[in-house]
Amino acid sequence: MPEAVLTAGTIQYEDSGGDGPVLVLLHGVNMDATLWRNVVRELGPGFRCVRPTLPLGAHRTAMDRPELVTHQGVSAMVGEFLEALGLHDVTLVLNDWGGAQFLVADGPNERIGRVAMVACEAFDNFPPGAPGKAIAASARVPALLALAMQMQRFRWFRRAPGAWGWMSKRPVPDDVMDAWFAPARLDPAVRRDLRTFALSTPPASELKALPERLRSFDRPVLVVWATEDRMMPRDHGRRLADLFEHGRLVEIEDAYTLIPEDQPMRLAEELAAFASGGR
Repeated sequence: MPEAVLTAGTIQYEDSGGDGPVLVLLHGVNMDATLWRNVVRELGPGFRCVRPTLPLGAHRTAMDRPELVTHQGVSAMVGEFLEALGLHDVTLVLNDWGGAQFLVADGPNERIGRVAMVACEAFDNFPPGAPGKAIAASARVPALLALAMQMQRFRWFRRAPGAWGWMSKRPVPDDVMDAWFAPARLDPAVRRDLRTFALSTPPASELKALPERLRSFDRPVLVVWATEDRMMPRDHGRRLADLFEHGRLVEIEDAYTLIPEDQPMRLAEELAAFASGGR
């Protein structure tokens, strides 16, 4: 798997290659680039899909500078990653983790041509819902975070209401989730990165100010929300779309937050049209 050396450390990524429109697909906490595997398959060879594994707990190599693993810090890593790969006119796609909004709002965002916000943190919903708040709470005590990662080995725990059972309507395959949770379960340094991130929730004043700064982004924005989402309030989708001069909302049924898992074909259809300059 190729790697990009950034200020904070080295991250791995997957790149489908090709000359088509470029999508950079971002994931949330305790996930990696495989979140997008089904969407990439549906998009096919007409698009170049670049999928970094961010240092959010499922990364295989701990960061050299763990103090940079914060919401704003990881957002800056995304911008540095685009520069390191020489990417331009990118369609930046968020799901679950919403921290990349700081890059969109504050820059440098010249390499970003379009943004798709797919059922992600927004407004005051950092961390999102009961699962996000549970990780943040356990991070205050290192032993509790380690225990939480150990518990992720069990299917009943993964699908429990109020936990990952609220993230996707359909179970994520066991082998995918095994790979997501193994790094933070087995490597204390990766768990350190996860803990640093989980404790970095921006203060309420910063979250309150962020939406007004987002308004300055004058390129197309697609907001995709799940009508049955239990993590991201439904009205946040409309509110996000209304922030932007060129914002548009699409709602997808029969899905929770992880729309790439629950409705990959439907999501790929919307992303393909959007990244190609269509609706």
